[in-house]
Amino acid sequence: MSVQYFEAVGRRKESTARVRVMSGSGRFIVNDKEAEAYFTRLGDLQALLAPLAAVGQEPTRYDITVLVNGGGVTGQTSAVQLGIARALVKINADWSSAMRKGGYLTRDARIKERKKPGLKRARKAPTYTKR
Repeated sequence: MSVQYFEAVGRRKESTARVRVMSGSGRFIVNDKEAEAYFTRLGDLQALLAPLAAVGQEPTRYDITVLVNGGGVTGQTSAVQLGIARALVKINADWSSAMRKGGYLTRDARIKERKKPGLKRARKAPTYTKR
């Protein structure tokens, strides 16, 4: 017997998260670690579970497994959050409006700007000297 799961991909900056949500007992695994051990920053775990709260679901009803790579902590957190939200919409399409209202289904398109020639970084110019 195979367990039915709902899979979705979330992306942010350089991070990509493959999220699988299935009914279960509340286990939250990120890259083969407990979520509390992987996301140690204050408030990150609440941000990840915010899509569940937006639709009035208890985190203990679902098992969530995540494979996330690339980017930093902020990008990975946002990528996982988007992935969870997309997977929940696959479970129940009626939750889409509540997710949209909370802003959980919107992909944040802001990425690092490329370095331009003649500049030190994307916008920082060398110091101007008149003489």
